[in-house]
Amino acid sequence: MKEIVYTVKVEFGDCDPAGIVWFPNFFRWIDAASRHFFAESGVPRWEETARTIGVIGTPLVDTHTRFVKSASYGDTLQVATTIPEWREKSFVQKYRVLRGADLILECEEVRIFAAQREGGGIRAVPIPPSIRALCE
Repeated sequence: MKEIVYTVKVEFGDCDPAGIVWFPNFFRWIDAASRHFFAESGVPRWEETARTIGVIGTPLVDTHTRFVKSASYGDTLQVATTIPEWREKSFVQKYRVLRGADLILECEEVRIFAAQREGGGIRAVPIPPSIRALCE
């Protein structure tokens, strides 16, 4: 299974007054790691896939996170991302946030491949085989 690592340097402004990373920042970094996974796998930017195959992105539909240790400013974190499960119109993306060998958190998300719905909104579409092949 392919694993792509996205690196984050924690800054002072990422932390709460106690000097601990404010939890929503982990979700911001995980979302960035998701897109980084596709980019590093060779998937074009979503603007291009919107024009060529109608896919506008991979919105989140479910998430579960387990926080294990805290992180603080000055830390360098690695967000290791995999896709362990492919479904017809969705996939499971897993993340492990590490500081060296220390596990900071684990997260599992379900995302869909989305296209514009006529009349507004979005809809899930079957996973394009070309994108899946690049990511496996």
